[in-house]
Parts: sequence; C-alpha cells; structure tokens
Amino acid sequence: MIPATLRYHRASSVDDVLSVLADHGDEAALLAGGHSLLPLMKLRLAAPDVVVDIGGLPGLSYVRLDGDTVAIGATTRYHDLMRHPVLTEHAPLVAHVAGVIGDPQVRHRGTIGGAVAHADPAADLPAALLACDAEFVVRGHEGERTIAAGEFFLGPFTTAREPGELLTEIRLPRADGRGWGFEKFTRRAIDWAIVGVAVQGNQIGLINMAGTPRRASATERALAEGASIAEAATLAAEDTHPADEPHATAEYRAHLARVLTERALLRASGNG
Repeated sequence: MIPATLRYHRASSVDDVLSVLADHGDEAALLAGGHSLLPLMKLRLAAPDVVVDIGGLPGLSYVRLDGDTVAIGATTRYHDLMRHPVLTEHAPLVAHVAGVIGDPQVRHRGTIGGAVAHADPAADLPAALLACDAEFVVRGHEGERTIAAGEFFLGPFTTAREPGELLTEIRLPRADGRGWGFEKFTRRAIDWAIVGVAVQGNQIGLINMAGTPRRASATERALAEGASIAEAATLAAEDTHPADEPHATAEYRAHLARVLTERALLRASGNG
C-alpha cells in the first residue's frame, strides 16, 4: 500500500528536531533506521504529517565509558553495538542481543533508540536493557530528564517519552564480571520472539510475556532467597500476562518462559 502524503524533514541538530516536534506534536514522527515506522506507514497504521529523519544526526551515534556507566547514543545501529569493544567488555549482554536481532539488513539499519522508543513487547533489546537496569535520557524544550527502564515502558508501543521529547541516550551500569545469558524461541530466526529471556546476574527480563518488557520478579526473589536455578525458573511466568494466540497460547508462552529462564540462568552461571 502507498503511504499517505507527508512532509519529509532531515534534521540538522537536536534543537532542530525539538523545534519540529514543538510545532507539530503528535503529527510528527521520528525516523532513524525505519524498521518500525515505515511498515506502519505502508499499511496506513501510521500517517504522520511530518517525518523527521534523525538517522544521520551528528553526535547521537556512539558508545563510550562514562565512569561506571556505559553510554550509548540513540542512533547507534545494532551492527555497531555487537562489535563495539566497550560493550563486549562492559555490557556483553547488550552486544550479544544486538547481534541476534533480525538479519544483517536489519542490524545494519536498526537503531537502539528506535527499538526503545517503539516499545514493542516482542522486541529483544528493551527486555535486555530492563535486565541491565538501563536508564533512558530524553530531551525536550524544558530540558533533559532521565527515566529508569522500569518506568519507561507503559504499554504496547507506549512509553513515558512525551510528544515533544527526543530520546538521546541509553545508559547502563557497567556489568564487569557479571554472568549473562539470552534465550529466545522463534518460528524462524528472523522473526519476533514468541518468548525470550535476557539475564544479567540474577536480573531477568522477559520478552513477549506482557504488554511491556517485564522482569521475572518472582524468580529473582527466589534466587535471592537461595533457591536453585531449576526451582526459581518455575516461577518465571508469575504475574505476567502473555497473549493467547493461535500460534502460541498463553499456557504455551508460560511454559516457554519457565524453560528459557532456566536455560538463560544456567548460561549466565557459566558466563561470569
């Protein structure tokens, strides 16, 4: 289907983006890698008046150490994340997850900020960032604020970012020496996960088990109280709300969450 008529604006700076957002509000959409927005536009599920291209915006593609924090610019592409030495040493879970998203075309175009801002509950990176205790920096005309990952995702495709704000940076505590594991079950390698699990230390992010990325809190508590991995993993689906669909019922997703959580935790125990 042909997209609706729109205006295209290639942003020259963050201030330029904020100015367009202030003028157009909800009628403006941000374009980085395009893998979330363009399919919606082709199906007329999104019809913005203005598309603001931030893909080549100077200064928003980087990975660097900032004391005990790893800082990642919002337009950094998956391909660059998976290979960056700062991430492979200090945040290896994020580097690994970036390397198993989609296919090479997706990894060369998709951006970490796009994945976070789109807030698809079936996406890999938001759950991994939740397991890493990430924080997201957003900037608007009234200044800059930082939102914890646990407070950022409000529902399917809904975040705490206001219409006039731009996500500029993802910040992660350094994970030096902490074990990590990642497991997901898909129909095909390039598909969205039916269920996935990201583990860093004893922190567990669940993919596609609710309307947002969700921590496996019951499993985390059980591990803290001394339960074995096998015992704790049986609690992975507690307080979740997986979708009940023909190709994957809620019961099946709960089963997958338990199995994949045990596998990811076992992998993390050997990755420290």
